[in-house]
Order: sequence, then C-alpha cells, then structure tokens
Amino acid sequence: MTAELVRGQNHPLPQARLEIRVSAGTPIVAGATLGDERGQVHGVEWVAHPGAPSLPGLEVSKQAAADHRLAVDLDALPQAVHRVSVLLALPVGVGGGPVRFGAHAAPFVAVTGLDGSEVASYTITGLESESAVVALELYRRQGAWKVRAVGQGYAGGLAAMLTDQGLAQAQQFASTINEAVAQGMARSVAAPPPRTPESDRARHAGAQGASGHAVPQAGYPGGQGAPQGGYPAGTGPQMGLPGAPGQGAGQGAPQPGYPGGHPASDPGAVSPPPVPGGGINYSHPGRQTAAPPPPPPTAPPAQPGQPAQPVAGDATGWSMEERLYNQVWGMFEDLARTTAAYRSAVDFAESRMEQELDKILSDPRSRIGGQGDAAREAARAKRTQLVDQARAALDRDLAQLTAEADVVEPALPPAFASWDNPVWHAYRVPMEIPMALRLGDLRLPESGGLSIPMLVRLPLERGLWIDSGRSGSTDAVLVDSDETRRLAMTTAVAHAARLLAVYPAGEFTVHVIDPAGSGADALAPLVRSGVLAGPPAAGAAGVTDVLARLTQRVDLVQMAVRGGAADSLPPGFDTSEQLLIVNDFPHGFDDRAVTQLRYLADEGPAVGVHLMMVADREEASAYGPLLDPLWRSLLRLTPLPDDHLADPWVGHAWTYQPSLVPAGSEVLQLVLTRVAEARRPWNH
Repeated sequence: MTAELVRGQNHPLPQARLEIRVSAGTPIVAGATLGDERGQVHGVEWVAHPGAPSLPGLEVSKQAAADHRLAVDLDALPQAVHRVSVLLALPVGVGGGPVRFGAHAAPFVAVTGLDGSEVASYTITGLESESAVVALELYRRQGAWKVRAVGQGYAGGLAAMLTDQGLAQAQQFASTINEAVAQGMARSVAAPPPRTPESDRARHAGAQGASGHAVPQAGYPGGQGAPQGGYPAGTGPQMGLPGAPGQGAGQGAPQPGYPGGHPASDPGAVSPPPVPGGGINYSHPGRQTAAPPPPPPTAPPAQPGQPAQPVAGDATGWSMEERLYNQVWGMFEDLARTTAAYRSAVDFAESRMEQELDKILSDPRSRIGGQGDAAREAARAKRTQLVDQARAALDRDLAQLTAEADVVEPALPPAFASWDNPVWHAYRVPMEIPMALRLGDLRLPESGGLSIPMLVRLPLERGLWIDSGRSGSTDAVLVDSDETRRLAMTTAVAHAARLLAVYPAGEFTVHVIDPAGSGADALAPLVRSGVLAGPPAAGAAGVTDVLARLTQRVDLVQMAVRGGAADSLPPGFDTSEQLLIVNDFPHGFDDRAVTQLRYLADEGPAVGVHLMMVADREEASAYGPLLDPLWRSLLRLTPLPDDHLADPWVGHAWTYQPSLVPAGSEVLQLVLTRVAEARRPWNH
C-alpha cells in the first residue's frame, strides 16, 4: 500500500532497486547527492547531475524537464554511502519565468518499485521564494534503508543547497551544473537519448569474454558482420519491418526506433521520410552522440567458462522502462543473428558435402570397390560434424537468451507484459504514456519455446490491420472462416483494451464501427465497462456519422497545426488520441466512406487519429487496386500464429503470436473497469 508522506515522515523501503518519479508544473533539474553517516558530501564525484548523470547505483536525467525518473540501486552504492538526497532545482536563465517554486505547482515525488507500484509519495508544499529543494532522502539505518520526506528549500538555489551538504566550492560547481542544463535545454526538453551503435549491446560485453556468447555475424558477403542496430541522426522512426519475401510492404513487424523524445514530451514527432525504392527506413531521428551509461552491475560475476548471469534491465537507458525496452529489442536482435549464423553454417555444410560428392562421382576410380563408398561416408560425416557444431553454438545462445527471457518477462511493466503476467493484477491507470506497447510475440522455428515480445513505439505511427482472412498458415488451415473472424475481433478488442490501459485517464478514446453487429460478442467487454466513446456504430448511417466526425477532427487539427494556432480549436474539443475500430469492412461502406477511411489511414496518425481494421482483404477485392495503398499503410497482424513478419537485419520470416487474454481470466474486465473509473471525471 502506498504511503503518502508529510514533511519529516519516513517509510521503510522493501527492495533495493527503485525508481523515483518526479512531476512538476515546469521544467526542473533533478539530481542527487551521496552522503556519509553525517549526510556530508565528500566531493563532486558524489553528486549526480545533468553533466555527470551516473554514479554507482544511481542515475539521473541529463536534461531539465517537467517529469523525471531517477534510477536507484541501493545494493550497488559504495559502502561509505549512508544517504541519497534527491535534489530539485529550477534552471537559471531558462524560459524567462520566475525562478522560484512558489510561482509553480507543487512538485510531486514518488518512490516506486520496478513494476511501477508506488512505495511512498510526497507532495512538496509550502515552497515560496526557494529555487532549489531537497525533496527526499533515502537513508540507511541499522542495515535497513528507509525514505524520508524532507522538503527543505533554499532561496539561494543549488549553491546554497550544496554548501549546506558540505561540498567545497559549491558556487563554482553549481555554475557548472547550470551550464550543463542550459546546453541540454537548447537541444530539447525531457528527451532521454537513445542508445548508439557503440553501446547497443554493451550489456553483453562481460558475457562474451566469459562464455563465448556473442552476437552472431554470419551470412553477409565478404565476411562482414550483420549491420548493427544504430540509427543515424536526422531521420524519422519507422514502426514496421518489411514484409517477408512474397508479402506486401505493409506486412511488417515493429521496428522499435526511438523518436526524438518520449511520446509524452514530444507530441510533434514527424512521420518518417520515405526511402527511395519504397522500402522502409530503419534510421533513427534525433540520434545523439552520447548514450546513457550502462547501469551498475547487480549480478555476481560469471565464473570462468560459465555464462554471465542475466539481469532484468541491464541494458542502457535513463529509466528502468527504457532499459527493459532496449533489452527486449537486443534479445530480438540476438536471436535473429544467432539463427542466421546457424542457418549459414548448415548451408555451408550442405554445399561442401555436395561439392565433395560431385568430386567423388567425377572420378572413375571411386566407382570401383569400396573406395567410393568410404569417400561418400566421409563427406557425410564432415557435414554432420559441421551441423552438430553449429547446433551446439545455437543451443548455447538459445540457453542464454532463454535464461534472460526468464528474468526479463516477470519484470516487464504492464505496457510490455503479456496478459498472463501478474503485474496486471496490480494495474493502476498510469500518469504518463509509456515508450512502447506489446502487440504479441515473435519466434523462429529453431528457437523452440523461446519467443520475444513484439513491442511498437507509442504513439502509433501506423494503423493496425487484423487480418480475418485465411492466411494459409498451419494454424489457420485448421480453423473455419467464422471462427477466424471471431478470433480477429477478439484480438482487436485485446489490443484496444491494452491501448486504453497504458494511456493516462482521458487521453485515449475508442470508437467502433460494426455495421452488421457481427462483432457484438467480442466487443462486449468494451461496451459493458463503458470505455467506448459511444455505442458501436451500426448501419450505413452509423458508418457515415463516425467517419464524418473523425475526418472533420483531422481537418481541424491539421489546419490549427499548419496555422500555428493550436489554441484556436473549438471549446470542448477532445484532444485525446483517437482509435477507430472497423469491423467487417467493406460491408456498410460506400465509395465516399471508403475514401474517408483511406484519408484517416494516411493523415490520421500524424494528428492523433489511429485506425484498426478487422477485415478480409479478399472480401474487398471488388475495389481492385484502389485499396492497395490502404493495406500497405497498415501493420498487418493475424489472430492466429503466422510467419509473415521479417526482421531488418537478415530478413527471417518470424512467426507472430497475438497477445490474447487467457481463457477464463478476469484480468481484461479488471483492467477495463479501472480504466472506466479513472475516465469518469473526464466525462463530466
């Protein structure tokens, strides 16, 4: 249960790895100092600030922002440290506003576990002329850690606060911090920098030396390794992978590229530029040269000859959410490449055996007696030996990835977690938009039971198409068309519920078009809970009404944005993200409605209107090539496992498994009920 602290009150900390979340009504600088038993700071190396954001067991942001997340690992702190003080300060000379906390909303700080559950929170009230404040302190007493609400403000700013903590030359050091903040503010506000090519897989550096587990780099001409996952600056993110051979361009898996900032603080992110030739651009927008340092190691060092023990969240990132996101993406990349190495080795072994057999058959002497049989047996034995060696390497890598997945999956926040993860039972409506959303799982034939979460960045930059047609997969062949349609709508509802669950209250609205009412059973959880904007639209009139309202919304927002007059939108205008679920397309759609639908698919995502189609492409074939751009603009998903997605490195055909609520589980109703309760104040 969360403890709401008042000034001076303390509360025990149940775990060592924590996040401290800070919310304020204006951009602030968040930092922290390490103190000894008397609370004294021994030197500048004991201060985490935007110019030096990482200390053993502690990370802060490099930029000023209205929202911050500080990562703390109490077990990784030096033994001499007995106190961690969380500092908040108003940036000097930025924005032209008053430099005092009394002119802004009271800052709010919360200590949370890795699963997002709050341990303690504190609203810092009573600040007036102060421009810096010690918000909280985590302190060690008799071997146990506690948190105390401090709220000690300083009118003299950072310099006075650091002087009070015993730091020599505090005035000069405060100026250094302010300069670092000013440089960061000139670039962006609240944009945590993504990883760079040099730091992509820094978390495996120790493991490679200990166990030989390295990212496979086979299958590229000239012996070159597979391209790394870095993205040059100045280009846009892409939400989908290219389709596998024989698939449409729109049938892609998610490319979790990093937009220039967190969605909550970067609503103006632009759509990615097209790539010559119609391919998908995997480059990254706003790539910065500096990456956050890797978190301090928390796993015991590996024994010689043994693989490193996996740890959840040991990738780079400013927050635990970003670390887990990077780690999942890295696991996906590792599995793709280790499988590529195995397939390349098998192909080489087969090719070598065929060459040797051809050589044997071309020699007349090998056709007499047992010499030829022995040579053929030797060629096959070499092939078997090479394949066995490749399989052993693959099994070693799969074992390490499986061990990593076993610790990562339970640590995932709700937005990244599967529906059967216990984290959903403690679900609370979030205060900010997460980095990404889980839409299912991906696996390869060689990976056995190992699957990787399929994460896409938020806000969505492409619509979704739940294909209710017959895909030709093994699972689809065994299911009749009616059952496939039912499963497709169930999948759409699960995705919509997840989107509603990960957005703050009032920031995501769902509309449904169900012309013939065929999706009523699947839509029942959304209807009963009251999370829809209105009843599902039925008949031609309902289709026309919903499409007209959403098309008008796109037009209004586009005009306001282009004219630089976002405040000119009509009073009461709903500024939340909008999702339109369309079932049984093209039934109930005339030519005008089809044109509006294409318009929403093309123009909607840039202004917060997203499309989720539940449709069989064959049923819309009467429109001919008119609808081809629509299908290509959407990310195709299937209600049954299907191998239609491809990765951007080696082009494997990945099997997509939708993320569905387990049969008999009440978790969906629980989540939707809490979403509906949180939305009520916004609906009145």
